[in-house]
Amino acid sequence: MEVKETDLGKEVKAPMLPCDINSFQNAKRRLTASQCFAVLSDNLIKQKVTAETKMSFQIILGSASMARRKILAEMGYEFTILTADIDEKSIRMDKPEELVMVLAEAKADAIISRLQSTSQPDEDAHATLLITADTVVVYEGIIREKPSSKEEAWNFIKGYFHIIPEEIIDSLIEEGITLDVAGGLMLEHPLISPFVEAVVGTTDTVMGLPKELTEKLIHEALQLL
Repeated sequence: MEVKETDLGKEVKAPMLPCDINSFQNAKRRLTASQCFAVLSDNLIKQKVTAETKMSFQIILGSASMARRKILAEMGYEFTILTADIDEKSIRMDKPEELVMVLAEAKADAIISRLQSTSQPDEDAHATLLITADTVVVYEGIIREKPSSKEEAWNFIKGYFHIIPEEIIDSLIEEGITLDVAGGLMLEHPLISPFVEAVVGTTDTVMGLPKELTEKLIHEALQLL
């Protein structure tokens, strides 16, 4: 199934990701929420976790993304942050929906391995959910990850949307933030948002952590504990 996401006057076709709990049956304490510049299905049922349940487990966010931290905090969760030290460029897949899944899983594996090597068993410890994610942009059939240089980031942004003045692109590049996001673009950035004509779906999906899907997966993962 394909859905369309329209940004800055352009339509981007993105495959709907197979993000359901069946993908995680063999990892009861690991939750991977991956997405690929895709739009959440409207029929996802939002499952709220009660405050009582929230106190019975802890969350680790395996991401350096400020956007993901912001979104998870907005959802009302307390969490700790651990980042995975992996070479993302060494992991390749032809399909973007497969690439983000294997990257997110590789991040989770690296963090779990680190935790297992440094932590002592504690029978009284709360259950832990590890959330990792990855985002790539697909433009004209080509996967774009984080730019490797300022020049590449500049070319990415200029190539997407010719209506953005060069001085604005220069300002974005000088901030350095374009090197930290897939495709070099943050739709929620105040310099970019005035040029956004429409977003079909949810902005939090584009930012890197879809709230509805994350809430649903947390709820389902807790049923496995």
